[in-house]
Amino acid sequence: MNKPLRRVAIFCGLLVLALLLRDNWLQYVRADELNSHQKNRRVTIERYANERGNIIVDGKPITGSVDSKDPYYRFKRTYTDGPMWAPVTGYASQAYDASQIEKIEDGILTGNDDRLFFDRTLAMFTGEKKTGGNVVTTLNGAAQKAAFKGLGDKKGAVAAIDPKTGRILALASTPSYDPSSFAGYSGKDEKAWVALENDPDKPKLNRALREIYPPGSVFKVVTAAAALEHGRITDINAATDTPEPYNIPLSRVPMKNHAQGCKNASLNKALEVSCNSVFAKLGDEVGREKMVETAEKFGFNAEQFVPIRAVASVYDKKMDRGGNAQSSIGQFNTATTPLQMAMVAAAVANDGKLMKPYMIDKLESPKLDVVKTTEPEEMSRPMSQKNAQLVQQMMENVVSNGTGGKADVDRPGVKVGGKTGTAQHGVGNKKRPYAWFISYAKTDSGSPVAVAVIVEDSAGTARDDISGGGLAAPIARDVMEAVLDSGK
Repeated sequence: MNKPLRRVAIFCGLLVLALLLRDNWLQYVRADELNSHQKNRRVTIERYANERGNIIVDGKPITGSVDSKDPYYRFKRTYTDGPMWAPVTGYASQAYDASQIEKIEDGILTGNDDRLFFDRTLAMFTGEKKTGGNVVTTLNGAAQKAAFKGLGDKKGAVAAIDPKTGRILALASTPSYDPSSFAGYSGKDEKAWVALENDPDKPKLNRALREIYPPGSVFKVVTAAAALEHGRITDINAATDTPEPYNIPLSRVPMKNHAQGCKNASLNKALEVSCNSVFAKLGDEVGREKMVETAEKFGFNAEQFVPIRAVASVYDKKMDRGGNAQSSIGQFNTATTPLQMAMVAAAVANDGKLMKPYMIDKLESPKLDVVKTTEPEEMSRPMSQKNAQLVQQMMENVVSNGTGGKADVDRPGVKVGGKTGTAQHGVGNKKRPYAWFISYAKTDSGSPVAVAVIVEDSAGTARDDISGGGLAAPIARDVMEAVLDSGK
């Protein structure tokens, strides 16, 4: 072979080698990136080419699929009681992707998950139509309905947990939206999506998991736990040597009490009538580091995955003494999600043991074989059993004799513990306050439910009438009754 031909052959060989390298680079190195690329329509077309599996509550699907006969996107997602369940399901849209469970478990719901390889292979040989698997939730339909109905036209959220297992029983957020309204890719779907995106009330925001609020007085439960755990209080009925007024450390501003009888009030009495001065003083005595330690054992300063991501609630690690005292009554820059406060109530109800919250019970194949089951998992021990039972006594006293009377469940053998909160916010506290209530119901066999409710805004309610005991407690009561009635 002469030199020119040899050079041509070498050049052609290099071209073939470059082609092979490029092909392998695309197929193996960049495969996942290209598959998930927002401009790759093949993935979306394939996602909706077959019936999607369902999200299950109480053994029944709350989702479905309808054959739209569209040449590109054949099956469109449908939802039963979409606005009520949207904080749980999220959405699956042919034009706007998916969110929450619909996104996280997309592989199971479409049937494309690697764990369903055998089902897909078998279907190829049998000629069966490909379908997706199911996501079975921990949700209690009656509790969710009570939460959603209770919130009504109010702006707010509810989270309810089984303290013994961590199973999420209800997760409601209002105002809400119907995921069916933009499940397709028509002009009508686009109009619905744009309207939701531009709505100032943010109906697509999952307030139970993704919004953080000043907790106000419901945080006093955490401060009470810290004071007991770190030895600042040994007798919940003993005087606390709290002056009236009490000056915030590093400040000349006196701590305001909206309740009477807070001077030297016991911890029990202080929680009953919600004395700011007693809890600010206790927070200062416990100290920032130990307050942070206790708050983090309850779940603060860390994201939670249920499996939907819940944003981290905040207890500042670097604030000064004055900030810590104010944070101990749930003000300053302390901020929390409703889920986090339900976790606080659940830890108290479960004798100091906090279980990791979750809302997917199991994943099923199209043949209903179990692919994965979620087992209850202990998350932490924020307080001892003895101290948790002391906090239970105080929270039950709040409902029996204090500000939480509207949460009481009138049935034999059931005790209810709770704590009200009215959280001020805005510059100079000029905005309408948030109404909070956290609670649990307890029977002889333990506590089946703990609840957190926040009412962010209630149309038509005068500012002076906004209170956790008045607005939020009745919603918590209805959710607890729904769980007790269902026996789950």
